[in-house]
Amino acid sequence: MGSVVGFISDTIPALVAGVAAEAERAESSCGDGAMVWRMWGAGPPLVLLHGGYGSWSHWIRNVLPLSRRFRVIAPDLPGLGDSATPPEPWTAAGLAAIVVLGLDHVLPPGEPAHVAGFSFGGVIGGHVAAQLGDRARGFTVVGSNGLGIERSPTPLERVPAAASEEEEFAIHRYNLNQLMIADPDKIDELALYLQKVNHARARMRSRRFSRSNALAEALPHVTARLDGIWGERDATAWPRLDERAGVLRSFRPDARFAVVPGAGHWVQYEAADRFNALLAEFAGAGG
Repeated sequence: MGSVVGFISDTIPALVAGVAAEAERAESSCGDGAMVWRMWGAGPPLVLLHGGYGSWSHWIRNVLPLSRRFRVIAPDLPGLGDSATPPEPWTAAGLAAIVVLGLDHVLPPGEPAHVAGFSFGGVIGGHVAAQLGDRARGFTVVGSNGLGIERSPTPLERVPAAASEEEEFAIHRYNLNQLMIADPDKIDELALYLQKVNHARARMRSRRFSRSNALAEALPHVTARLDGIWGERDATAWPRLDERAGVLRSFRPDARFAVVPGAGHWVQYEAADRFNALLAEFAGAGG
């Protein structure tokens, strides 16, 4: 079989392109360029905000299943994926304002939406939900930091400029297992391909947001229902998931906090079926 990026079979880029091709594409303003949005399905709007060094494809295993029930809206966040680099200074509130401006463009006037944010996307999503006010039906935090509590260290390796393709993919596999996916047997060709492509296109350096208390600063201003989904073996949170639940419930005592057994940080990829059912439940139960 032919190959597109060496160790990745040519069916993998085709799979990603096929999911993207099923989406309606839109653009909104982002600095001197555009923020790119993709939308699938019909129903109540469900906005999915991806993680750092990522793109909409962090939700590759979620957008089509969820689109059977929701209007799934998955942008590339500013400075990531296909979206333009935002103007500096970069702040969580400023990035959220660009997202909210885009939502004003892709949603009918005044239509409420449920917001779900993964990792860095959850930090930005908290500010999005706060800025939306009553237009946010609910906000689901997915494995995010930025809560003002200790983040477990995740040692990662840089890909040297002179690395061979074999060395590059070995580093991507190592980093995925250190940070994103708990079970090394679930680091497949698709995960490696997305890691390579998304990392190469990232201009927004997002880790400083996750090491801050930016999400905790936004949560008092979120009027929508608040919930959380974490992987049991999330490398950034284990073994202190109860602290994350405690922070969310300090703002909303009725916050649901679901832990997906065995899954890592990228819970919506590693345990997609369970995650999709949980998010559909949270987004569909009046929130």
